[in-house]
Amino acid sequence: MDILTVRELQKSDIPLIADYWVNSPGEHLIGMGVDLTKMPPRDAFIEMLQKQLSLSLEKRNSYCIIWLIDGKPIGHCNTNPTKFGKEANMHLHIWENENRKQNNGMAFLKMTIPLFFKNLNLERLFCEPYSLNPAPNRLLEKVGFKFVKEYTVIPGSINFEQTVNQWVIYRKSVTP
Repeated sequence: MDILTVRELQKSDIPLIADYWVNSPGEHLIGMGVDLTKMPPRDAFIEMLQKQLSLSLEKRNSYCIIWLIDGKPIGHCNTNPTKFGKEANMHLHIWENENRKQNNGMAFLKMTIPLFFKNLNLERLFCEPYSLNPAPNRLLEKVGFKFVKEYTVIPGSINFEQTVNQWVIYRKSVTP
């Protein structure tokens, strides 16, 4: 039986996250709503993550939790943007195809979400997955997020315009 754990981002994780972004197959990235023409080089990912890690939690725009199976990092869940003490937007990423569709997402999120609320002192947490990406949309509902709305937006600097589903969960509905 696999042992699932989570921990905060460490400097040694940064190359793994950068590699995920630059080495993932195009169809995987497009399925998440990524515009391949907007992808920055690996060095830019590394620089951004190192900068965020060097800041205090109160000043970070992004906060990252690493997901591990049997002690091996296999993915991450991060907030971006983050408004410390108020709200954040959550993103979910499993790095390798062989670790996807293993039904570990719920366990990872149940360990991660309380950390976001506690460490970032959040009132609410949003997640806005691409509406055509069914896995995160199903998972969010199972974990206790409430559907807010569907709308069209360019969600981030590396995304194309897309329809997203906005989900929210509040501090009071999360048990530590």
